[in-house]
Amino acid sequence: VQVVESGGGLVQPGGSLRLSCTASGSISSINTMGWYRQAPGQQRELVARLRSHGTPDYADSVLGRFTISRDNAENSVYLQMNSLKLEDTAVYYCNADGVLVVGDRMLSTYWGQGTQVTVSS
Repeated sequence: VQVVESGGGLVQPGGSLRLSCTASGSISSINTMGWYRQAPGQQRELVARLRSHGTPDYADSVLGRFTISRDNAENSVYLQMNSLKLEDTAVYYCNADGVLVVGDRMLSTYWGQGTQVTVSS
């Protein structure tokens, strides 16, 4: 299973970016897909996550500015980021949790390689 993100970049404060992530491989199902971020010198933190059939969870710091969505058929998850702030600067990681691979019985977790988001004037 591979998890690949795209869409990061440099944006001015108040701007927008849209991150995309797709999990590929022999996947039967994925329970939760989400986004985490890690700024320099800080721990990785949850940004938003969405179960296959459920309501999203957001970090308080992004509530009202970020929107997570998902395409279950494509094993993809998206993060629309609006009104970006300097403190949103971080490496953003896609996470696929509760992944059932064809032929396996155990659920696994996979991470993408990360995409840099820089908010700067």
